[in-house]
Amino acid sequence: MLGRRFVTAVAIAAGGYFLSKQLKKSRGSSMGSTVEESIEVNVPISTAYNQWTQFEDLPKFMDSVHEVRQLDDKHLHWKASVAGKEKEWDAEITEQIPDDRIAWRSMDGVHNAGVVTFHKVADDRTRVMLQMDYDPQSFDESIGDALGFVKMQTKSNLARFKQLVESRGVETGAWRGTIPRQ
Repeated sequence: MLGRRFVTAVAIAAGGYFLSKQLKKSRGSSMGSTVEESIEVNVPISTAYNQWTQFEDLPKFMDSVHEVRQLDDKHLHWKASVAGKEKEWDAEITEQIPDDRIAWRSMDGVHNAGVVTFHKVADDRTRVMLQMDYDPQSFDESIGDALGFVKMQTKSNLARFKQLVESRGVETGAWRGTIPRQ
């Protein structure tokens, strides 16, 4: 019985993988998949934004991220688990506007790009919205994508960000510089 369930799960996952590949081809996207999630946090917009700019603190709430090193104002080096495998890549911040948005793209390794935006809901409440495009590289990554694992992980990462920033009430630091859109 357990063997049949496993075979059924693999068949569904493989079907989802091939279906998602066909849908991506028909959309003509340069990246394979997109995830969009948002959460409201009970802190002012500047507190939410300032905490997010502490890139080396991202592993405190991003479950699969082990390390982020800020190389300079625009460049980051990432170490993370992707579909259970350790990966490293460099990313470039392509736009950063205080209390509004941070956009990035990978420069090598794990193919991803995205933007996190901050929206004032009230003086002490902010909506954080994350959109990320990514390109699953291996069969395991594609299966995880087809089964919605990236979406689930993104949602739980945002929930941990909410817990982190609300429990502290203040950010651990801030970078208020601007990087014009490239």
